[in-house]
Amino acid sequence: MPTPALAASPWVDPRPDGSPMPRPHAPTSAPLKVAMLIQRYHPLIGGAERQIRAVAEHLQSRGVQVSILTRRYAGLSAFETIGGVPVYRLPIPGPKVTASLSFTLAALPLLARLRPHVLHAHEVFSPATTAVAAKRMLGTPVVVTAHRSGPLGDFHRLQQKFMGGARLAAFRRAVDAFIPISQEIADEMDAAGISASQRCPIPNGVDAVHFAPLAGEAALALRQRLGLTGDPIAIFTGRLAAEKRVDQLISAWPAVRSALPGALLLILGTGELEASLKAAAGPGVHFAGPQEDVAPYLQAADLFVLPSTAEGLSVAMLEAMSTGLPALVTNVGGASDVITHAENGWLISPDAPEQLTQALLTLLGDPPLRARLGAQARLKIETTYALPVVVQQLEALYRRLANRPAQPAGAEV
Repeated sequence: MPTPALAASPWVDPRPDGSPMPRPHAPTSAPLKVAMLIQRYHPLIGGAERQIRAVAEHLQSRGVQVSILTRRYAGLSAFETIGGVPVYRLPIPGPKVTASLSFTLAALPLLARLRPHVLHAHEVFSPATTAVAAKRMLGTPVVVTAHRSGPLGDFHRLQQKFMGGARLAAFRRAVDAFIPISQEIADEMDAAGISASQRCPIPNGVDAVHFAPLAGEAALALRQRLGLTGDPIAIFTGRLAAEKRVDQLISAWPAVRSALPGALLLILGTGELEASLKAAAGPGVHFAGPQEDVAPYLQAADLFVLPSTAEGLSVAMLEAMSTGLPALVTNVGGASDVITHAENGWLISPDAPEQLTQALLTLLGDPPLRARLGAQARLKIETTYALPVVVQQLEALYRRLANRPAQPAGAEV
């Protein structure tokens, strides 16, 4: 069933000579309009989805008109407004190739109707392909954010796909600005031939007002309301997927419980490994499932743990640090951009179970150390990664692109 916008809008073709339609510039007296394209969006919950929702709603509060274009998965409506932001869910029938083509073909007439001043694609797959196709039709500038690095990251995966090299070359020519959210992703962009002049580093951000520290009696009262009886409490939030290595965390927990019998491991999230992880879990491990708002659980905990083998710039880590939690994380993705070891967090090697166990014992057994690391973590978020700081950079990029002369879209992708 088509979205309301599609039902109200016929296809808008380029000019008869094939040239793009004249794109709108962002007038000073009218709102800047931005369309964001992402494969999944709320209520499907993940780090990127939470990040984009927070950014979109914050931009909206600043007077920027944001629209979300995403895929329509089973059980979700074709259109709704979430947090004041219109969300258009487009059909994706059939296998991957058909789904990607359907998404693009449904998005183009909708974008012709919305006439955004800037297109922002999240990931260098079908969102970026769709944004570049829309640029060819409408002349609209395109921003692309890569959200993950390493073997599971955007650029590695793109180059493994059919015609991946050609698609990357087309993106290099057509995309106006690439946003690396971490230094590791910036390095991968450099290796992929994306010049420094095309890169605009902007990290993920966190709502430091919502994700605020809670201590003392207030934190104890919150534990009671949440039904958490352990002490100390370590928390993991995220997808229960292989690269998160939650299995290693569960394997380490008997040694932690041997030294600290009351210790509780709190796991928030869901994913394909949920059943096997629950089967492997012993005493002192509690699965709380997916949560709409993880802030109360972070505020009630003592230590955040993320033993992943691959990340971009973990939103879960930023949220935990914002609540004043010390973060014990593997040194992958953007972790070292944010954390200085033993100063505002704790870094370990990926796939090093002995390091993980020892770090858990060290941090859970030393409350003064946790307090010092947590205070410095909060300070780092407030100065560099708070949402207003990040959104201001993003809006400045949008306005710069929206008001410059139109650029050619390059080759088809």
